[in-house]
Amino acid sequence: MRRFDRALTREMAASAGLAFAALIAIFSVVLLVRTLGDAAMGDLDVGAVIPMLGFGLLRSLPVLLSLSLFIGVFMSLSRLWRDSEAVIWMNAGVGPWGWARPVIVFVAPVVLIIAFVSLEGVAWGARKQAEFELILATRDQISNLAPGVFTEDRQGKRVIFVENFSRDGRHVENVFVHSFERGRMGVTVAKQGEVTQLETGDTFLVLEQGKRYEGVPGAADFWMAMFSSYSVRIPVHQATPGAVRVRALSSADLLHDPSPVNMGEWISRLGTPISALLLCLLAVPMSYANPRAGRSLNVVFTILIYAAYNNFIGLSQGWVERSKLGAIEGALLIHGVMLLIMLAFFWRRFRGPWAS
Repeated sequence: MRRFDRALTREMAASAGLAFAALIAIFSVVLLVRTLGDAAMGDLDVGAVIPMLGFGLLRSLPVLLSLSLFIGVFMSLSRLWRDSEAVIWMNAGVGPWGWARPVIVFVAPVVLIIAFVSLEGVAWGARKQAEFELILATRDQISNLAPGVFTEDRQGKRVIFVENFSRDGRHVENVFVHSFERGRMGVTVAKQGEVTQLETGDTFLVLEQGKRYEGVPGAADFWMAMFSSYSVRIPVHQATPGAVRVRALSSADLLHDPSPVNMGEWISRLGTPISALLLCLLAVPMSYANPRAGRSLNVVFTILIYAAYNNFIGLSQGWVERSKLGAIEGALLIHGVMLLIMLAFFWRRFRGPWAS
């Protein structure tokens, strides 16, 4: 590899690495805040925060890698033009292929990773997430309790509040239970309690030293009872597996059943690595910047092309799903047009005495 190739590859790797680290950090924070919000509202178990964060990152990994590559290539080449190094290299005989070669060598291994994750990794993660959500759905209400949080059961008939949990997770303190069954409202408070599971598999919350109030809302026939021990049965929700979503199907399954919806999902997965390669090559002519002029317009135009290309990939998926286009026609239309645009920009930028 020539000195120019080595220098450009190192700079692109450094820029792409920094961009990927920044994007991962930003996306992780946004996803973590959203997931913690669901956990605080009681819609998600606290212990499921990290797994759900991992599933979300895996789902977005192809896009993050593609965007990081594009930023790394574009920013590195833009710096060469800004510092007038590109003019020196072009006068030394570096032509269009000389610029494209190190970009292809650098991008190709990452594009293969993007292709694998997009075609198989995301579907695998979707299947594992569905299995994990099914496990969460089968857990009883006690498993979803969090200290200091009001937790409602799936039937909406009981709300439990626990102030403290013991380390073993079996003993609780300062318990409040609000229930509504058979037209009567009940409120139970207790200083402490214990979670007990019988041999039959039924789970009970055994409350000690408490009171229970029960009656009909709006009527005067409420009664109060003091107890030394009171058992509350915690029902277990038996979740049933739902239909496998298209996103969770492997690429082989999509091709085995070439329905319009499956083909739309397939070209969407295939479009991510193809777009990553074409956009990085497009960054070569788009990175040109006149050192005497501002480069803001060039950056804005590049961002618009990137956004438009990815939006058209999504549109092509919808066209295929609605049977307006076939899978091959949809892929050739979007990526073929982008290939022609890239070649036109190359011809415009490298025509003349610098062409080779």
